This record gives sequence, structure tokens and C-alpha cells, in this order.
Amino acid sequence: MLGLGSVAVRFRPRGLVVCAVLLLLIVAVGLCTLATGDYAIPVPDVARALLGGGDAATRFVVDSLRAPRLVVALLVGAALGPAGAVFQSITRNPLGSPDIIGFGAGASCGAVAVLVLFHGGPGAVSAGATAGGLGTAAAVYLMALRRRALSSLLLILVGIGVTGMLTAFNEWLLTRASLNDAETAQRWLTGSLSSASWGTAVPLGIGVAVLLPVLLLLGRRLDLMEMGDDCARALGIPAERVRLAAVVLAVGLVAFATAAAGPVAFVALASTQVARRLTRTPGVGLTAAALTGALLTTLSDLAGQHAFPSAQLPVGVATACLGGGYLGLLLLRQGRAAR
Repeated sequence: MLGLGSVAVRFRPRGLVVCAVLLLLIVAVGLCTLATGDYAIPVPDVARALLGGGDAATRFVVDSLRAPRLVVALLVGAALGPAGAVFQSITRNPLGSPDIIGFGAGASCGAVAVLVLFHGGPGAVSAGATAGGLGTAAAVYLMALRRRALSSLLLILVGIGVTGMLTAFNEWLLTRASLNDAETAQRWLTGSLSSASWGTAVPLGIGVAVLLPVLLLLGRRLDLMEMGDDCARALGIPAERVRLAAVVLAVGLVAFATAAAGPVAFVALASTQVARRLTRTPGVGLTAAALTGALLTTLSDLAGQHAFPSAQLPVGVATACLGGGYLGLLLLRQGRAAR
């Protein structure tokens, strides 16, 4: 505990070291992303281009082509990581992520409906994804309430059922769409950063800048709520109101991330568990989860761009490959622990 006048700041040395290392790794992966590609650029030239120097060709490649994609990847990961931490904390289950509960599927459904039914542009697709994510979250949350208290198990079960129905609805929409709309929707559904631009990054950045700090302010209360609602109420924490506020903020982050890049699988699921194993500290760990999510997304996008010389893998495919293996290990460990 560090006292600064009337303000007390709690910190854990290992957590700070892990966050600092994650930040350095993000910078390293970011520089590698900006420097590599069909038009290779030395790292010093990348730095000069970011500062407004260098030749026009280098500035164009860095500032207009690669930097927007990198920024969107960072923001998507930084949004999905804490969102996954919130849902895993609320459900007290490492599988309780937006991917499984259905909020990502709701955002996808809203976006696909706008694409297929109304032939909407990027702005309309973003609005549809946000509306779909928030609407699905409200429906799942209300169905999981029992006597004004949220049932964690029921939240996961209802979310799995809703995910199945929304996935089927998406597939039906694709069968009714024109070939061009179906191709656009299918490319978006894989989770892709290929069309990322500053026009995509700005609204995503605004959403993350508004929602994430508020969620971080709730982090201490969420940590205390992990001891149980009765203990939280004894400490003067309105558990249901804090939980509802955290869910709304987390769903907003998921909706903004999905609107920008499509459903990027497994980042929300894996980031929290990886961050907790690195920091070895109790609690939700929102900051570490945000940095881990940003690192996983940028690293997956970098790997997807260069894994196969003839084609680029969408970031959603790369994260699904990494996350699928992680999910298998997690289930295996849980099965062994249950024995």
C-alpha cells in the first residue's frame, strides 16, 4: 500500500512487473508489425515515420496502411480482455466469457442483419453490432435472474442456448443474401482486420477510452465481490448494482470490438486466465487482462499475416487456433482436478 497524502494506492510488485513486461512485448510486436510485410521497413525508419519524418512512401505504408490495423488490433484486445475478466468473475467460471455466453453472437447477428437486410455501410454495421450485443446481453441477463439475484450457472446455460439460436439465425440470413452480401458478411464473421482504417480505429478508440476507465474504477469492488455477495454487502458494496454496471460496461466493450473487427474468438476467454497465471494474484485483474488481450490479438494478427506466404489468415482464425488449444488444455486440467 502506497500513501500519497489522502490517497492510498494498493499495488502488488509482481503484478506491476508482469504489466511492464507485457507492455514492452506489445511495443516489440507492434514495431515488428509496422516493419514487416511485402514492403519491409527498418525499425529506425518506422520510428521516423511515426514522428512525421522519412520519405513519403514509408510514411504512407506506416501511417495509412499498417498503423491503423495495429491500433485496431490493440484496442480490440484491450477491450475483450477486461470484458472476459468481468464475465468470468461474475460467473465464477473460467468458461464464462462473452464468446460462450452469447454476447459476441448477438453483436454478430446485429451486424449481419444490417449487412444482409439493409445493405448498410461500415457505420450502420457498427451500430447494428452494438445494438445486437446490448440487446442480447439484456435478454440473457433478465432470463438469468432469479428473485432479483443473478444465477451464474443459469447465465452460462442461457447464454449457450442463445448463442446456438443466434448462430442459426445468422446462417439463415446468409442463405437469403446475395452473393456479394454473403461474401462480405462471411468475411466479417471470421474476425478480420484487413479493412481496418483510421475511420474504424477512431470510434473504437472513443468507446474504449470512455468505457474501460470506468470499468477499471469498479475493479476493486469486483475483487471484493469475489468473496460473495454477503461479504460485499457487509462491506457496504451494492453487489447487484455493481454487477449490473460491470456487465453493461463489459458488453459495451465487446460490442465496440466486434463492430470494428468482427467476432475475434477466444481472446476474452484466454486473456483473463493467462493474466492470472502470470500475475499470481487474486481478484479480477482488469489491467493485466487488457494488456494480455492486446498482446494476444496483435501477436495473432502478426502470425496470421506471415504464417503462409501465399495468403493471410484473418485474425479471428489465428486467435481461434491459439484459443482452441488453450481451451482444450483448460478442460483437461479441470477434468483432472475433478478426479
